[in-house]
Amino acid sequence: MGMDDDAEVIAAARAGFLDEAADMLRQFEAALLVMESDPGNAENLNAAFRAAHTIKGTAGLFGCDAVVSFTHEVETLMEALRSGDLAVNEAISAALLEGRDQMEALIAEVRTGDCDPEVQARSIALGRHLQNLRQGEAAAHAGAASKDANPVATAGASAGKNAAAGLWHVSLRFGSDALRNGLDPLAFLRYLGTLGKVTQIHTMADAVPPLAAMDAESCHLGFELRLQTERTRQDIERVFEFALDDCALTILAPSAGGPEYEALLAERCGDDVEAANALRGVWLRMGVHQHANDAPPTAGPVASTAAAVAPSPATPERRASGPDRRAATGRRGDEARHIKVRADKLDRLIDLIGELVIAGSGAQMAANAEGSASFLEAAQRVSDLVQATRDGALSLRMVPVGETFSRFTRVVRDISKQLGKEIDLIVTGGDTELDKSMVELIGDPLMHLVRNSLDHGIEGPGERTAAGKARKGRLGLNAYHEAGSIVIEVSDDGCGLSRDRILKKAVERGLVPEGSVLSDPEVWQLIFAPGFSTADQVTDISGRGVGMDVVKRNIEALRGQISLASTAGKGTTTQIRLPLTLAMIDGFLTLVGSVHYVLPLSVVSECIDLPRECREHPDRTAGTFDLRGEVLPYLDLALFYGVEATTDSVRGRRSLVVVRQGAVRVGLIVDRLLGEHQTVIKPLAGIFKPLEALAGSTILGSGDVALVLDMRGLMAAATRSGTAGARARAATPIPALESSPVRDG
Repeated sequence: MGMDDDAEVIAAARAGFLDEAADMLRQFEAALLVMESDPGNAENLNAAFRAAHTIKGTAGLFGCDAVVSFTHEVETLMEALRSGDLAVNEAISAALLEGRDQMEALIAEVRTGDCDPEVQARSIALGRHLQNLRQGEAAAHAGAASKDANPVATAGASAGKNAAAGLWHVSLRFGSDALRNGLDPLAFLRYLGTLGKVTQIHTMADAVPPLAAMDAESCHLGFELRLQTERTRQDIERVFEFALDDCALTILAPSAGGPEYEALLAERCGDDVEAANALRGVWLRMGVHQHANDAPPTAGPVASTAAAVAPSPATPERRASGPDRRAATGRRGDEARHIKVRADKLDRLIDLIGELVIAGSGAQMAANAEGSASFLEAAQRVSDLVQATRDGALSLRMVPVGETFSRFTRVVRDISKQLGKEIDLIVTGGDTELDKSMVELIGDPLMHLVRNSLDHGIEGPGERTAAGKARKGRLGLNAYHEAGSIVIEVSDDGCGLSRDRILKKAVERGLVPEGSVLSDPEVWQLIFAPGFSTADQVTDISGRGVGMDVVKRNIEALRGQISLASTAGKGTTTQIRLPLTLAMIDGFLTLVGSVHYVLPLSVVSECIDLPRECREHPDRTAGTFDLRGEVLPYLDLALFYGVEATTDSVRGRRSLVVVRQGAVRVGLIVDRLLGEHQTVIKPLAGIFKPLEALAGSTILGSGDVALVLDMRGLMAAATRSGTAGARARAATPIPALESSPVRDG
């Protein structure tokens, strides 16, 4: 392998470390937040410790000394909590959360290659703070415990701790699959040195095969080493915690004698006298005979001596690999069912399948033109498989929205303490799945809405009590699927929006004429005007309404919608409605003149012949019609877009498609219905950006371009009488379409 290949492998491994570290930081933070509310949860404490330990261990593999050094302080404090030497309190919780943020900053430096002196200085200061918390709290804890403790028992425990300090013997044999499973034996040995001083080490290469039979991916190494440390057996074992499935580990305490070493000899060599003598010779050179009564036993009685050693508290604890252990843990099996794939590779796959969808449509059209039964059957089979492949590929990019929701637990915790408020975060529907590309883009808008609710929505404990509310406020995050879309709601039970203040501010800014009579939904929509705010002062957390225009633009850029509902004194709910994916949709293809338009199939309710009201007024762009006793508005797409029908016969077969947008239904008049169509959405060029009624374009199997309609944008454009009149010279504007109501949160 050349130097370039080595560099590429190291870079890939480093990227994997950074991705894993980000996951571990999320797990660490989640565990810390649970610890704060449930300090006695031992399993959660262990989860937090394992996350920090994984970060430190993996950082050590890549020589990230700053990460290792600081994370060691965090890990040591966590170990004191696990052992019961320390009790969880607010100061410790806050310090550990600060430590988590500092670990993230140090890992960010690894990613960028920077070295900020301020970050390093903070590591030193925060590390000392963690040490002080550990030492001060532990001393207080020990002092309180000693008041009622038995002096004899306390002295015995102290003597036991001192006796454990000394020269430990570690016998280690890596399994043949250790390298294949991503383990680096040298990294474990280097990390072991952080517990103390490795005074002697001997590499056991007796299992290495001849060069001709050597498999470079297999590991044949073992080690016998001496470790001078005051740490416990558990600390030493923890170094190899993530390699236990791929190694055989035995640790002998400084006080271990002949029986323990004889048992280890039998375990390593069995009945092989030559191997036993060789291992005994290694021990003699390491000075182990001093712990075996100064007289190493002969090779003959190895087996019988080992058999005579009965399990007892003094027998060393062993960790061995093998099928039984793997079957018991099932960890490798779980890992085998999950693999990580680069996002750009997945995006490339989605793009290729999109092209396959277009090519499949072309094949289907060719089959229809040929009229061959066998060709039609084959093309239909291919079409079905393409659709299944499309759905499967898109599902690969679907992730639970709960991953985005989880980040707000820390936000709520920090801001509520900063503001002196008591707030419960209630998350529901976290398993609802959304396209990963949307999950990444929806985070910032949601963060703004959450901060708004925390800062200006939910009152302080005193205000809530005076208003007859529960002292603790409620912030809800909810997600669910509805009609081919995902709906995300941010709700609070705070003071709600002030209709009068919003109207007053809107009049002052000239957004509406003074004396205007607006419905509640229209008033709430004023909040989305650029720079609109009713906050008395702008804080460093948020201002209700500040930046809400940016939130709206970001949501609409994802082909989504945002709406508000509020009740004074009871709270506010903000609803975001997004398509499930940005890449492909099931569409309904129509023809207007010579232009193809695609409607999202999820919004199509039904198709009917052109109603009598529409036939009687063929020159009207918009009007109303009777649908089984219900009066609905309609829009003639040909007149709206200024497209003329190709022939009179085509206009004679015109149809009306009833579509539903939220709680509103409207009819769209088209020239021809061409049926369902798998649509690969292509972005429009910048020149078309102002056309809000278009969500994008797609390529048909014939090679023609079809325009994908954005239903909400189309309705908004149609309700503006000036726009409709200018485009189609319409005699009748479309009736006003009310926004869909927001569900209660």
